[in-house]
Amino acid sequence: MSSTIASNGKATASTNGTHHRDNSHADLRVDQSFASDVFTERVMQQRLPKEVFKRLQRTIMHGEPLEAGLADVVSAAMKEWALERGATHYTHWFQPLTGLTAEKHDAFFTPDASGGGMSEFTGSALVQGEPDASSFPSGGIRATFEARGYTAWDCTSPVFINRDAGTATLCIPTAFVSWTGEALDHKTPLLRSMEALSEQAVRILRIFGTDSGVTRVIATAGPEQEYFLIDRSHYVEREDLVASDRTLFGAKPPKGQQLEDHYFGSIPTRVLGFMSEVERELYRLGVPVKTRHNEVAPGQFELAPIYETANIACDHQMLTMETLKRVAGRHGMHCIVHEKPFAGINGSGKHLNWSMTTNTGVNLLDPRDDTHTNMQFLVFLVAVIRAVDTYPEVLRMSVASAANDFRLGANEAPPAIMSVFLGDMLSDIIGQLETGNPKSTIKGGKLDLGARTLPQIPRHTGDRNRTSPFAFTGNKFEFRAVGSSGAVAWPATVLNTIVSESIDYVATQLEKELGKNPTEAKMIAGVKKVLQQIVKQHKRVIFDGDGYTKEWHEDAAKRGLPNFRESVAAIQQLGLKKNIELFKKYRVLTKVEVESREHIYLEKYIKQVQIEADTAAIMARTAILPASLRYQTELAEVVAATEAADVDASEVRQQLEEYADLVVKLRNSIKLLEATLEHEGGDVNHHAEHMRDKVRPAMVELRNAADALEIRVPKDLWPLPTYREMLMLK
Repeated sequence: MSSTIASNGKATASTNGTHHRDNSHADLRVDQSFASDVFTERVMQQRLPKEVFKRLQRTIMHGEPLEAGLADVVSAAMKEWALERGATHYTHWFQPLTGLTAEKHDAFFTPDASGGGMSEFTGSALVQGEPDASSFPSGGIRATFEARGYTAWDCTSPVFINRDAGTATLCIPTAFVSWTGEALDHKTPLLRSMEALSEQAVRILRIFGTDSGVTRVIATAGPEQEYFLIDRSHYVEREDLVASDRTLFGAKPPKGQQLEDHYFGSIPTRVLGFMSEVERELYRLGVPVKTRHNEVAPGQFELAPIYETANIACDHQMLTMETLKRVAGRHGMHCIVHEKPFAGINGSGKHLNWSMTTNTGVNLLDPRDDTHTNMQFLVFLVAVIRAVDTYPEVLRMSVASAANDFRLGANEAPPAIMSVFLGDMLSDIIGQLETGNPKSTIKGGKLDLGARTLPQIPRHTGDRNRTSPFAFTGNKFEFRAVGSSGAVAWPATVLNTIVSESIDYVATQLEKELGKNPTEAKMIAGVKKVLQQIVKQHKRVIFDGDGYTKEWHEDAAKRGLPNFRESVAAIQQLGLKKNIELFKKYRVLTKVEVESREHIYLEKYIKQVQIEADTAAIMARTAILPASLRYQTELAEVVAATEAADVDASEVRQQLEEYADLVVKLRNSIKLLEATLEHEGGDVNHHAEHMRDKVRPAMVELRNAADALEIRVPKDLWPLPTYREMLMLK
């Protein structure tokens, strides 16, 4: 078992394979600051009446309904604690379908009739808020004249104090729904999916008789975060970065990542100072960041937490992105979390490490020794394999975005084909299961490094595969296709839901096969029979090879695996009948909620591409073209002066003519892009397809023309910071 930092600030069971100490044993400075701005279990126990604390804990720890009458007592204690820590305002902190967070601040202090003031924070203010629902993406659920929406306190995610610009605000994590009850956020369906997963997983535990003391099964997550840092002075000089967080122009620099010298290299001093401040802020907010290092591309870095309950991990992921951006400004830098901010070098992902853990601390995806005999683990493993094979379209859709299109399938990211990597040991056992009789488990052994001074180190039973979108990595799955800028709650919701359906299917088959009170022999035989049938039907999704090769793409097509190379087609899969029925059956999303999300994601794609295209056209016409013409004028003057001196100017004239042709291409590319943007919107599907098929190719043509000029125009004339300037952060 491993550990994580839960809402109580203590180490609890999770999924990363090694045991981490309780934070009370960590460095003193970290211990003093960790979760100091979080209303933790310890704080609640100190400030709440014993019975109120117990009742609230039953909701937080065991998923019991929130009892009426608790809110006033809890809000009073929460307000007192927040005021002591300097908070002046409170806010319901929620995650609308913008992909960002939202908040409206209210002061604790209310003026009274005598010219003074009184502090006020009632139970109703804690439990419910009322933001304008028509001003957030709703996919048609809310019209402008239908503005009412509600935020509802999620007591399973800890309340925290956010500090910025000399202020302190009490932030209350909440769900966000419309007046009619439909979910307008990422948190609500995530919580619903976690309930569905728990309900179905507990069925499996009951079949195996291992449910003693288990009341819930908890989805756990540990989302990594890759990002770029550039000097802020360069950022503000690039309209494309300001508008879209990615460069729309930029010639390839002489030195990129060819030497492979940045990855895990010595962290630059300036960056290390930034990382340290980020960690201190995140520790204070209870975010258990663990790892920091240089990533592959120049100017690219990564941080990663240890694992937590999925709901809290997703909240913490949003806080992480916000903290990275806020702290970067203090260090004279800008943090970019876009999936592909720079062409020609690696983009950024957000690998979602996912597993299932009982409330008693058992990781259900821990294979343990002699895995071939661990039938309970194999049931959960096969259920996940079946889920990926049954619902590849919706899993691919969960990571679809205009930004992630630049990354999926490139050499730093897995392809858009959803497949499962298991490694040598598990692939061997799955092969044995197909015959119906697993008999052995491959052992890892030791590696002798050939020098007496070096230890013999344990060798894992299988290699890792960075080209797989969904890989088993010891005692969890790593969903590697998630993009760096996205809200990780949505892919987590989809993953929970498809696995819930698959566990439901497996449990139903086992219950039919085993009947009531089966003998041990009948249990083993029945489980093997059911797993054998599922493996034969769904083994096509298992692939341990190189996902980048042409051969795999051809093989995947023969296997019948879908390959949605771009996001519009992927998003359009969400509204398929089978996906609507999936979300509806497990009460994660209604038909209306599914359809609204498909509309929202297509609309967001359109708007993102529109912003980029408008920005590219403006930059090209007002900055790049004038600079190019100035250099053309200089060349023409050189030709004229040379010929006037009666000197052979043929080479210079040829250079001028070739250069002038490039300027003409730039002019024509600008006109082409502007023409594509005159398209009437109409149906959201057709509009998205137009942006994909017409606008984006026109942007590529414009970029190629501009980049060809960049490497010819003198540095003092080129109007934009170049890649070689931005990526060499010092």
